[in-house]
Amino acid sequence: MDNEKFIIRLEKHDTKAVSNEKINGSLTVIWRDWDQILEKNPEMVYVSNVNTGEIKGPHIHTKRNSYFTCIHGEVLFIIKDENGNYIEIISNEKEPILVHVPKNVPSAHINLSKNTSSVLALADVAWRPDDNEMKNIEFLDYDWKKWKKV
Repeated sequence: MDNEKFIIRLEKHDTKAVSNEKINGSLTVIWRDWDQILEKNPEMVYVSNVNTGEIKGPHIHTKRNSYFTCIHGEVLFIIKDENGNYIEIISNEKEPILVHVPKNVPSAHINLSKNTSSVLALADVAWRPDDNEMKNIEFLDYDWKKWKKV
C-alpha cells in the first residue's frame, strides 16, 4: 500500500543547554510559512485528545485538508484511499511525521497508548460550531478487533 502520499517527514533537532551545550531535549518543526510543504496555509491549529483505546471517526471532511501529528503518546491513523484500500500510519512523539488527510478522504484514528494521546492538527479551513462539513461514516470491512488489547 502506498502510505507515503499521506506522510510528510518532519524535521527534528536536538536542543542544548546554554551553560554546557548538553542536549536537554528536542524541537520538531511542524509548519513554517516558508517551507511550502502544505498546499494551503493553515487557518486553524488545534489539539485533539484521544482516550486510551478509543477511536475518533471514521468520518470525511468535505471542505478541508487536515494534517495531523501525534505530540504525546501513539496514534494509528486509518485512511481509506481512492481504491478502497486501508492505509495504516502510526504517529508518535519519537518519530515525528505529519499525516495528510485530503478533503473527501475518509479516515479514523485510534489511541494505541496506555494513556491519553494528544494529536496536533492543522486545517486549511477553520471549523465553526455550526459547520456541517464533516460526514460520519463506517468502515464496515475494516478489522477493528486487531487493535483491541487483550
